[in-house]
Amino acid sequence: MKRPTTLLALLLPCVARALLGAELLPQETRQGAEAVRDRALQESRAFEWVQRLTDEVGPRLAGSAGDRAAGPWGKALLESLGFVNVHLEPVPVKVWERGTESGEIVSPFPQQLVLTALGGSVATPEEGLEAEVVAVESLEALAALAKASPDACRGKIVFFNRKMERGETMNGYGDVVPIRGRGASRAAAAGAVGVLIRSVGTDSNRLPHTGAMDYEKDLPRIPAAALAVPDADLLARLVARGKPVRVRFRLTCGDRPDAVSANVVGEVRGRERPEEIVVVSGHLDSWDLGTGAIDDAAGCGIAIEAARLIGASSRRPKRTVRVVLYANEENGLAGGQTYAAAHQAEMPRHVAAFEADSGGGAPLGFSWNAGPAAAATVAEIVRLLEPLHAAKARNGGAGGADVSPLLKSGIPLFGLTQDSSAYFDYHHTANDTLDKVDRKSLDRATAALAALVYAVADLPEALPLIPKAQRSRRD
Repeated sequence: MKRPTTLLALLLPCVARALLGAELLPQETRQGAEAVRDRALQESRAFEWVQRLTDEVGPRLAGSAGDRAAGPWGKALLESLGFVNVHLEPVPVKVWERGTESGEIVSPFPQQLVLTALGGSVATPEEGLEAEVVAVESLEALAALAKASPDACRGKIVFFNRKMERGETMNGYGDVVPIRGRGASRAAAAGAVGVLIRSVGTDSNRLPHTGAMDYEKDLPRIPAAALAVPDADLLARLVARGKPVRVRFRLTCGDRPDAVSANVVGEVRGRERPEEIVVVSGHLDSWDLGTGAIDDAAGCGIAIEAARLIGASSRRPKRTVRVVLYANEENGLAGGQTYAAAHQAEMPRHVAAFEADSGGGAPLGFSWNAGPAAAATVAEIVRLLEPLHAAKARNGGAGGADVSPLLKSGIPLFGLTQDSSAYFDYHHTANDTLDKVDRKSLDRATAALAALVYAVADLPEALPLIPKAQRSRRD
């Protein structure tokens, strides 16, 4: 496999195309990608794979019964579809269980609260945790309050009330999710005994959104839960009155003994350079409240079907397309990290990695990260998505959580961008079920990914590696 390593080599493709009219995307490659794209629009089975995963396995939190069933389920499916080199790769995982959960406003006006533990949270005392509430909007507001009044949060429950903005992309999620991840430790540093957050979601349903949180080393571990949006609104209104508000909540969640999960791997062998690998992936695990239909059975269905269609094409791409259904994305990222470590010796043979983890929405385009000389080629590839109204390419990023561990090896990374305007109404809730997946939108997303993967897997030369200076995640 050749990769450009000098300035001259980086410029040659652009110069050749300008002077000679050379095609960066050969006609036969373009035609092959268009064929799998169009076939996906006509006969995609992606929805079938999503339905089977949610119906036959259900919730798949790491270490759970559903997680133990998901690996063999995925292996059997890939084998039945004719993939080769199908196998399970063990992934050690931390195990956390939800247990029971309840909450209430004690005073000034007793009310029940609908909440759910954040993934990784410790339990409250057996009798529950009761304290006065202090409301803040952000991590920065908490820091300012603690600096101005060091005892303002001591012995209290910090309530983060930050609204997530709805949008076509996931930018709103990125703005708010740090509160979920770091809020408990920041509150503990200020002396708080517990944390409640407004659910990271855009809905108005009385269904709370869970999600992973992390404890910082050497700080107390305090219980953390998310309130359903209407309940967060209620609590905010009462706090705004200016009189003390007391809340009690009870969680029995906690860590359990470690377990072994699995990544599921299967391949469509390349016709000329089978030793070179293009990864196409989703994550097989899910949170426990729903059945994980949009997060990420949809991504698995898109990835499996894109690869199946490529394998069924009359002209397979030059390189091997490897499907990876990752374990433990939701509360640990062990699947992605284990894959990168286990396949370190063959990283030089990885040409690119794709991930679908944005639900079942219609495609908008994709993010990409490779060497600068890839820009002209990517500009050609994105034209394949014009019939899907998805010809937007954004340079930068880590492709997706599961493929992000490949960033340090410089592997070119791609992430499928989809319409997320309704995604966060259901994300990480009990409402994440099959009826939220629109078949036509899913098929369009499958068509987009199939075309992208085929094109990259069939390029005359591999895309240039991500420069070393850019091999750290900033987004």
